Amino acid sequence: MNKLSAVLIVKNEEANIAKCLDAISFADEIIVLDTGSNDNTADIAKSKGAKVHHQSKWQGFGDAKRQAVSKAENDWILSIDADEIVSNDLADKIKSILEEPKYSLYRIKRKSFYLGKLINHCGWQNDYPKRLFDRRVANFNDKTVHESVVGNCEIGTIDEPIFHNTYPTISSHIQKIDFYSELAANSSAKKNVSFLRIFIEASLKFIKMYLFKLGFLDGKAGFALCSMSSFGVAIKYLKIKMKSN
Repeated sequence: MNKLSAVLIVKNEEANIAKCLDAISFADEIIVLDTGSNDNTADIAKSKGAKVHHQSKWQGFGDAKRQAVSKAENDWILSIDADEIVSNDLADKIKSILEEPKYSLYRIKRKSFYLGKLINHCGWQNDYPKRLFDRRVANFNDKTVHESVVGNCEIGTIDEPIFHNTYPTISSHIQKIDFYSELAANSSAKKNVSFLRIFIEASLKFIKMYLFKLGFLDGKAGFALCSMSSFGVAIKYLKIKMKSN
């Protein structure tokens, strides 16, 4: 069977890291790249048997994940985030695949929770990020934000899920919006964005998620998610406008 390296990039994830690492203990090794934690994340990871490395300079998510992959001893990589849990069914599926892989890159079903509620609509029901791959054929691109695994190969699909515990509170979502929008604005600072476009893009985001993607069926959590996603779009474009010449 092909050996597996599970890789994570983390920062201040002491509340999540232990459960995440327990769920991927079937991997032959676990690589954790800490990007500047000031809590007990690194110590907890070490106590769980992970190999912990520290990043000296932040240059975006794509670069960090490529660095984490480069630390691995094995060619087969499972990329996971600290707020995600590999289900038992997925662990069994991955072990089965690694006995004789049919593809070099796999998408994995992700089921996400928002404010503690499983979101079944809002577009999140179609979430299949590319997470399991042979690094000899595929790897992360170098995008600062919204990074992804790319490779010139056929892609398989795994329906056994990763469980994603996203934002437990509105406040935690606002903090992430501020962080991600700053990254996006810095990489698009030369673009000139009108106030009309900001309004249209934010409105369309809400309409798409809440109406077309049936977010209203997710109740209060669905409304909150669609509203905050719309707000995130507005903040991103507003920051781009303020940074433009």
